[in-house]
Amino acid sequence: MITWQCLSFAQLTTHQLYDALKLRADIFVVEQDCVYPDLDDNDRADDVYHLLGYQDGKLIAYLRLLSAGLTYDNISIGRVVTAQETRGSGIGHQLLKQGLENAARIWPNATIEIGAQEHLIGFYSQYGFKQTSDMYLEDGIPHVDMVLTQGDN
Repeated sequence: MITWQCLSFAQLTTHQLYDALKLRADIFVVEQDCVYPDLDDNDRADDVYHLLGYQDGKLIAYLRLLSAGLTYDNISIGRVVTAQETRGSGIGHQLLKQGLENAARIWPNATIEIGAQEHLIGFYSQYGFKQTSDMYLEDGIPHVDMVLTQGDN
């Protein structure tokens, strides 16, 4: 069973922050072999929330919810990540569902914009996201922009 928590930066414990940063580094930097500035100051911005999914005391899923104007004109979901050993178990779907539910609670009926890795277009499309850009490279990885209008999915 996964325990979900959606917290502001100020509400994170040092252990939760460490767990989140470690999971992000393990996947985005090490596994994807991508050197990029993960610590972009958005983690601690006002109206940014961190969704943490713990199982048996270990962080296995994480994403952050960003208010409009930080990374896109609309609210955004980013740094979507699951632990490597959980892949294929449906954790990613649970994570995105939790993220969308929390976004709807915090910002009702807001449009959500994401920069999705190109190979995940089908995954996000299942939740109503629609591609709005051509492929572009971000940190050497093919991405596309996608948008979801809450209530349309």
